[in-house]
Parts: sequence; C-alpha cells; structure tokens
Amino acid sequence: MRLSEAAGAEHGAGTAQRVAASLRDRIAGGGLKPGEQLPEAALAEAYGVSRNTVREAFRLLLHERLVVHEFNRGVFVRVPAPADIVDIYAVRCALETAGVRAAGQASPPLLAEVLRAVEEGEKAAANGDWPHVADAGIRFHRALAALAGSPRTDCYMSAILAELRLVFQDMPSPAHLHEPFVGRNRAIAELVRRSELSAAEAELTSYLADSRQLILDTLNAQAEERA
Repeated sequence: MRLSEAAGAEHGAGTAQRVAASLRDRIAGGGLKPGEQLPEAALAEAYGVSRNTVREAFRLLLHERLVVHEFNRGVFVRVPAPADIVDIYAVRCALETAGVRAAGQASPPLLAEVLRAVEEGEKAAANGDWPHVADAGIRFHRALAALAGSPRTDCYMSAILAELRLVFQDMPSPAHLHEPFVGRNRAIAELVRRSELSAAEAELTSYLADSRQLILDTLNAQAEERA
C-alpha cells in the first residue's frame, strides 16, 4: 500500500471512530433509546460522512454490544436481555473488586476520585436529581476499577459501563434504581479510605449482587405487566 493510500485509510478509520464515539455518547446519555433504529443514510448526512464510514462506525458499536444488526431491517440500539445483565455484572464484579484489592498501591488522585464521585452522588440525591445520581454512580464504579492502575482495565470498564447505561434506560424509576445504593457507595469508599480492603471487597460484591437482582426483578415485573 502506498503512503498516500495508508494515510487515507487511517483518516477514514479515524472518522468512523469519531462517529462511533458520538453515537456511543448519545446512547449512554439517553438520546438514543434501546430498540431505536439507526438509519444509515440519515446519519451519513447528519455527520457529513459517507455511508461506508457509518457502516464502519456500526461495526465498532456492534463489537461493543451497543447495537445489533437485523437482516433486511438495519441496525438498532441493543435491548439488553436478562442474560446480558448477568454477564455485565459478572464482568463488573471482576474488574471492580480487582481495583479495590489494588487500592493499597493506588495513587492519591485515583483514591480522591472515588470520594469525589460519592460526594457528587450524595449532593445530587439530596436535590432529588436522579439522572445526576446515576452519572455519579457510574463515575464511582469507574473510579473503583481504575484503582488497579491498568489502562486495559479502564478500557474494559468503559465498555461495560456503556452497556450498563442501556440497562438503566429500561428502568421505569431512576430513584428506585439508585436510591438504595447512595449510602452504600459512601460505606465502600470509607472502607477503601481506611485501607480495610477485604471488607470493602466483600461489601462491593454484595452490593453488585443486590443491584443485579433489583434490575432483574424490575425487568421481570415489567414483562409480567405486558403479558
């Protein structure tokens, strides 16, 4: 491949990554809902790119399990199934508990981010601002995993949390989903701050199991109401 061709291919890949990042942010922020179709031609026009570039962005999001392709229908934002939720939480538990176990060697800025996220969540909860409670909760769990000091862990955690946002969007009441865990975030953060890492890991494991079950119970109740 000539250098000019290689540069063109790299530019195209970079453009696809930027489109994918924009769509990822819109999915995570609730601008694109689970089950919503992503029209290829309209997106190409909106972003000022070719349809091939949009298809490449779709491939990136398919790899991240944020969208699905349905034959002869197109690409849609993924609707997480109960099995997805169980898997997401299994990965979360592995990544976040690894971060907690490594907290003794974590830098002060990484530890400070854990407490900062907790404080932001508490302020938002006091104001009844549940979308911001959700945002702070995501930052808290991202910060726990980041205590491992591993860029690859951070990358995997970002992908898992993007999927988790899809799950949150299917929940009828943000307060019902997040309120029980605001105080538990503080408890885990304080255990980490005091270097009681075995206790922090145990509490986090229990926390994630309870959160997973709350989501599964809510989805089951919704399915029964629709039946």
